[in-house]
Amino acid sequence: MENTREDELEIDLKQIFYVLKEKMLVIIAVGLLVACLSCVGTKLFITPTYTSTSSMLLLTENGVESVSDLQIGSQLTKDYSVLITSRPVLDETIKSLKMDMTYGELKGKITVENPQDTRILNITVADSEPKRAQKIVNKVASISAQFIGEKMEVKAPKIIDEGQLPTKKSAPNMKKNALLGLLLGLFFSAGVFVVLAILDDTIKTEEDIEKYLGLSTLTSVPDRKDYINEKKHGKKKKKSKKGRK
Repeated sequence: MENTREDELEIDLKQIFYVLKEKMLVIIAVGLLVACLSCVGTKLFITPTYTSTSSMLLLTENGVESVSDLQIGSQLTKDYSVLITSRPVLDETIKSLKMDMTYGELKGKITVENPQDTRILNITVADSEPKRAQKIVNKVASISAQFIGEKMEVKAPKIIDEGQLPTKKSAPNMKKNALLGLLLGLFFSAGVFVVLAILDDTIKTEEDIEKYLGLSTLTSVPDRKDYINEKKHGKKKKKSKKGRK
């Protein structure tokens, strides 16, 4: 085929750099605006939550006497983690605290973590009310410890740290959301300007004629505004020379 050249979208990095430089103030303004909107949205539409954590130690029948005992105890923590959030434990918790809450709703508030190479379980409850978070975590720890001892036929886990009344909200993180909003605004606005610059194939300079049309320019017509400015500037120079004479 004679015409083997395909229409391709060429990206001029230098052009993009100058576009971003020219629109820098707009990009920063959009970023700050999105950050502010993120803060307002976080304040108005996201319910703050508070967390309280209780820790329990899992015991073996005769205490830890060897490495194998410790390994077995560490493996059992996986079973205990499941039992803590089992339906009997959570249903009993709801009944004891007289809460208007389903099993699924309460389970969604609870997380159980087992630090590596330990027989310690950390039970954490997140709730919109700090006092309720503390009550729930302590009640779950108490009921689950007894439940594990009965069902597994082992010594009941020992609660080593009761849940405390949280004084600071754990979520949402206002600073984190504001930073994410700022970055989102910056990238979005910059991306819009970059896309517009890439898609803009209007002829502005002599180089654009050769770039988009594949033609070489023989001459150019000066812009009328530039011509008028040069003419005014020339008259001022002549007047200044006459004044010196």
